[in-house]
Amino acid sequence: MKLAFLGLGVMGSPMAGHLAEAGHEVTVYNRTASKAEAWCLSYGGARRDAPADAVDGADVVFMCVGNDDDVRALADGPRGVLASMKPGAVLVDHTTASAGLARELDRRAKAKGFGFLDAPVSGGQAGAVNGRLTVLVGGAEASFRIAEPAMRQYGQAVTLMGPAGSGQLAKMVNQILIAGIVEGLAEGLNFAVRAGLDANLVAAVLSKGAAQSWQLENRARTMIDGKFDFGFAVDWMRKDLAICLEEARRNGSSLPVAALVDQLYQQVQARGGGRWDTSSLIRLLAES
Repeated sequence: MKLAFLGLGVMGSPMAGHLAEAGHEVTVYNRTASKAEAWCLSYGGARRDAPADAVDGADVVFMCVGNDDDVRALADGPRGVLASMKPGAVLVDHTTASAGLARELDRRAKAKGFGFLDAPVSGGQAGAVNGRLTVLVGGAEASFRIAEPAMRQYGQAVTLMGPAGSGQLAKMVNQILIAGIVEGLAEGLNFAVRAGLDANLVAAVLSKGAAQSWQLENRARTMIDGKFDFGFAVDWMRKDLAICLEEARRNGSSLPVAALVDQLYQQVQARGGGRWDTSSLIRLLAES
């Protein structure tokens, strides 16, 4: 297929790379042009200096940027994505954004004769590089079937969760779960250290039982060692939790643990840890 990929950050760059390596014709756009140039040197393809030029003639257009405002900056205007895509094409937004924005883009895309999918991902930078992301998709099944083969180049699980907005809502559930798990892991490991246990041994043993989780298996050792210079940043998690808490206010959900963890991440930011990995919650406990 002829594809366009807009947004070549730590997630978007390897995702677009998988599409190129699979033989698709990929045209890229990035706000910082040097990143697009570097991507083309690595994967081939072509780059354009404006979103409208990148999406011209594309069968599927992918976006992977920071937040709602970044998505609107690409989508809106006479030279934006929504004004430039061809009828029958599909717009896929991999940004973790609000469900309200997803529903709005779906309506606007339909009015212009093309499809829209909200498709946030889970799995982090390692998942993007290794092509093992979980892709949570909202939108029409017909649009999903068009874009699904391409998304499977970097997604080990690509699932249609329901109508537009459902992908973003499912990603919110993912972030709510992770917030609670990481805080529980931080408390447990800090307790183990203060109790005089071999925390690494405790983590290794418990990972074989009911407390097993991805976070326990992949973050326990680095949390114990006080290393937080990799993975999903606190700043990004706070952005995601703000989306979750806003949606909870809208639908009447109670998120006491997520709200507490958001406050704890605010304390991490105040200590200069906005770019630390989310597992840095343990530092608050270790230094208390």
